[in-house]
Amino acid sequence: MPAVDVAGEFETIRRLFAPLAHPEWGRGLADDVAVVPSRPGHDLVLTKDAIVEGVHFLPADPLDTVARKLMRVNLSDLAAKGAEPFGYLLACHWSSRCGWPERMIFVDGLRTDQKAFGVALLGGDTVNTPGPASFSMTLLGWTPKGRTVGRAGARAGDLVFVTGAIGDGWLGLEAVQDKLSLDPERIAALSDHYRTPMPRTEFSLPIRDLASASIDVSDGLIADLDHLAKASGVGIEIDLESVPLSAAGQAWFDSRVDEQAALERLVTGGDDYEIAFTAPARDEAALRREAERRHLRLTRIGRVTAGQGVVARFGGRAVAFDRPGFTHS
Repeated sequence: MPAVDVAGEFETIRRLFAPLAHPEWGRGLADDVAVVPSRPGHDLVLTKDAIVEGVHFLPADPLDTVARKLMRVNLSDLAAKGAEPFGYLLACHWSSRCGWPERMIFVDGLRTDQKAFGVALLGGDTVNTPGPASFSMTLLGWTPKGRTVGRAGARAGDLVFVTGAIGDGWLGLEAVQDKLSLDPERIAALSDHYRTPMPRTEFSLPIRDLASASIDVSDGLIADLDHLAKASGVGIEIDLESVPLSAAGQAWFDSRVDEQAALERLVTGGDDYEIAFTAPARDEAALRREAERRHLRLTRIGRVTAGQGVVARFGGRAVAFDRPGFTHS
């Protein structure tokens, strides 16, 4: 394929994106719409996220990792709802640095994760912009009718769990900006997490079957648990000392003098894309079995109360947060 500096909209669609399209529903990307047949007994679940250069990814980030991050942050939303993804709509706003080679690299990233997660392109749009590059994806999935797990549903007495490790998103951003002093392998692991986080799609079925309420950790653990608590009309109490850290996160934490301040930063940084959820205490053993089957770390970090909002404790004392998580305001 000859490389050119700039490609037109229709050439980009025909040569790069049409091969990614669903063989039937996407209509070869030659129409203005996609047509998705209904699935009897199921609800259609949709989510949409956008990422912007300089806000969600760095100008120097390889565009294949940008594409994969875009897909994975959307997959994370569906996983937290207990949904099975199948297709997506895509909007690309190419900046002046996005010539044909860069667009090919972006599509390579999409192709890799389409295969890994079993989804296909259904349609979208591609335009040029004089501003920074940005990309938006609408991801579609299915759940059995009436079984989508929402933020509302937590009840007093439920336990609070989180998958994986917390804090690697913020630490990963620090790593790619050369702001950390850790061993090279720790830096590499954190950088990889920042650029290509792993959505917990393999845990979506236990979430659907056993969770009372669920949310993916994108804005920060404290902020996202607060969203869940408000939607459910309950309080949530968590123990900061029980929040799980990765090996790299633990290495960074061990180098800090002020342990409370370090934990506060990790639980408010965001970009973790783990699942935080609540479930009845009677289901804890079943959840742990499901996590072990998938070789997935699962940690109980607190409980649901009859109060309001999130109370985080360190050393038994409540901690006040100036900034519970990331916001765009």
